[in-house]
Order: sequence, then C-alpha cells, then structure tokens
Amino acid sequence: MTTHASAPVPAPSSPLLRGAGRILPGLGLCAGISAVAFALEHVEALATGRAWLEALVLAILLGTAIRSVWTPSERWRPGIAFSAKMVLEIAIVLLGASLNVAMIMAAGPALLVGIAMVVAIALAVSFLLGRALGLPKRMAVLVACGNSICGNSAIAAVAPVIGADGKDVAASIAFTAVLGVLVVLGLPLLVPLLRLSETQYGVLAGLTVYAVPQVLAATAPVAAASVQIGTLVKLVRVLMLGPVVLALSVFGHRLREDSTEGNAKPAPRRLAVNKLVPWFIIAFLGMAALRSHGVIPEVALAPIAKTATILTIISMAALGLGVDIRVVARAGGRVTAAVTLSLIALAAVSLGLIRLLGIA
Repeated sequence: MTTHASAPVPAPSSPLLRGAGRILPGLGLCAGISAVAFALEHVEALATGRAWLEALVLAILLGTAIRSVWTPSERWRPGIAFSAKMVLEIAIVLLGASLNVAMIMAAGPALLVGIAMVVAIALAVSFLLGRALGLPKRMAVLVACGNSICGNSAIAAVAPVIGADGKDVAASIAFTAVLGVLVVLGLPLLVPLLRLSETQYGVLAGLTVYAVPQVLAATAPVAAASVQIGTLVKLVRVLMLGPVVLALSVFGHRLREDSTEGNAKPAPRRLAVNKLVPWFIIAFLGMAALRSHGVIPEVALAPIAKTATILTIISMAALGLGVDIRVVARAGGRVTAAVTLSLIALAAVSLGLIRLLGIA
C-alpha cells in the first residue's frame, strides 16, 4: 500500500496581523492625505506669509473632495474607520499633556470664573440658536462647542463622545474654519471702533478666536500685550474642554443613541462606567494632571503636541473620506447661520465680561 504524505496545513495567521492587514490600506490613505495637507499648508505660508487654512482643515477638505469623486471599497473602509475613531481618541489623550492647570490658576480667580461663565453662556446660547434654526441635536452641540471653546479641536474632541456622524463633523469644521479666518481679519477693526485698550482687545481675542495660532495672528498686529493676554485667556478657554467633554460623556448619553425618527432607542436603565465616561476622556484628564504635577518632562511636551497634531489631522482626513458633499451642502445655510449668530453672541458676552470686570 502506497502512502502519500499529506500536504502541510498552513498555519493560521495571527488575528493581530490580520487586523493590521485590514487597517493598513485605509490608514495609509489617510496618512497620505495628511502629508499633502501639511505640504499645502507650508506652500500657503511661503506664498502669503501665514497659513490661512491649517493642515487640519485642508485634510478634511481634501478627504471630502476625494470622497465626492470616489467611494472607498471594503479594502479601504476598516482603516478609514480606525483613523476616524481610534486615532482621534489617542490624539485627544495626548492633548491633555498641553494643559498646565497650575499656570492657568495663577491668572487669578475673577478672570478664571469669568471665562468659565462666558463659555457656559456661549454653549447654551449657541445650542439654542442651532436648535431654533433646525439643526439636529448633535450638530447643534458640535457648533456650540466649536464656537464656545476652541473651534476644530473642540469639535474633534466632542464628536466621538456624542456619537456625531462624519458629515456633521465635516460641516461644523468647514464653517468654523471659514469664519475663523474672517474673525482673524476683522477682529482688529474693533479696536478703534470700540476704543479697546491693548489688554481689553487681548481678552476679547482670547475669548472669541478659535485656535491659539489664530489668536496670535489676530493680536500681533495690535500689540505685544494683546498677544500675551490673548494667549493666556485662550489657554484658560481651552481648559474648559475637559469639563465640557466629561459632562457630555456623563449626561449626554442620549445623544449617542440613534435619534432617527421612529428608530430612537430607549436609554438603558444602567450604563457601564466605560459608556458614561469613555476611556480617552479619563486618560485625557490623567495626562493633564501629570503635566500639571511635572511628571511629564518639559523636553517631551513638544514631541507629544506634534504627535497629537499629526494624529488629529489623520483622523480629519478619515472623516472627510466618509462625507457625502451633497449632504453637507444641503445643511450649509442653517449651519452658516448658526455659527455666525453664535459667534456674534460670543463676542457680545465677551465684551460684557470685559465691562463687568472693569478690565482697562
């Protein structure tokens, strides 16, 4: 009897390797889009002297443009989804290292409380304006947080907490980006119109301009004192992101449910702790605490911040790839009105704080 050696059975590949193989194509695509966005930002800065559109905004615009002419197949989707969620959550954790609570507390209790009040009022007013204009709850929350706290970074941080769709994030970021540039250009004009001092203007800029680099761009043409106070106020305002995101993670669980008419899911009677407070929020606050107590060395702060920026831009490219531009266009008018009116309300409340505190 002739025996035949059985063919060797190939060893099953590792689940980890299989998972990485599914993620890499889409992740690589998002990283490539981000590289192009960085390059365009650099070219823009060389041509005009400053980057009017940051790489974060360019990445989401590029992703949206690609999505408008090409629908990703199953080969690309796992990596795109991983970039839009996990990569963003890791970036949020790293952002916690940029917050120095001790430095913020040194600014004085009156200004700190005033800034917190401005953020709280602006959040409420912006949300109510958005709802009055017919925006869905999640979109209204994104617009409110973007306007009231720190623009794109707040939108990116809040989105996974409330379960926002990619199209909502893209629309919110797109419109706040456009208005952010207009604010940088137009805000200095208020100095002679309202007879603002250098300090008053710095406080106003810190309370109304979206991003820290934009605060520098808006205050530099006025005075060095405006730059310093504007940056400090902006940092305090950014610090509000932690409590706001934590509050949304605890009390906003209904926003994460399917709110489509006729398909609303009842809230569970008991929610697990990891559902109430996502892991990356706890880690974000932990990083902020480590930074404030000097556990994270100064030499590591710049690389951590740079890594967080790169990861955030990759996640924004992924969100852009998930956007149908026609949906964004349909929501454009309402979102523009909500963002514009919210920004006007924020400026009015900020000026009220300046008068109330007697800032000279």
